[in-house]
Amino acid sequence: MKILGAVELWQARFHYQQDTVFNASTYLAFLHRLASHYRRSGAILIQDNASYHQDAEVWSWFKSNRHWLEVHPLPPYSPEFNPTERVWQYTRKNGTHNRYFASQSELVSTLTRVFGDMQSYPELIRPSLLPFC
Repeated sequence: MKILGAVELWQARFHYQQDTVFNASTYLAFLHRLASHYRRSGAILIQDNASYHQDAEVWSWFKSNRHWLEVHPLPPYSPEFNPTERVWQYTRKNGTHNRYFASQSELVSTLTRVFGDMQSYPELIRPSLLPFC
């Protein structure tokens, strides 16, 4: 499963997109979805050092959207500074840890439930995000 994710810290709002690959095109599609939520209010995006985050086309998009978006990279190999890692931990603990999935659709169903719960009830993940606020 390939899932792009972002968390808005102040509201504990979780955004995600399931995809088949991680590359500049899928990341740009995800960024366009985020833009629809944050273009008016502005945003600061802190991202890890995945190779597709460094793509020239991605940085061109960042440059053309800098009037509302500020982008900062995390230091290399520092997942402890990435709030989205807390969301993945929550997902494992409440959905996938020590479970066998007989099919991919069973896994997708579980992830959809866990992600839907986080989106509907942000208070579920808010305690995990407090160290970043």
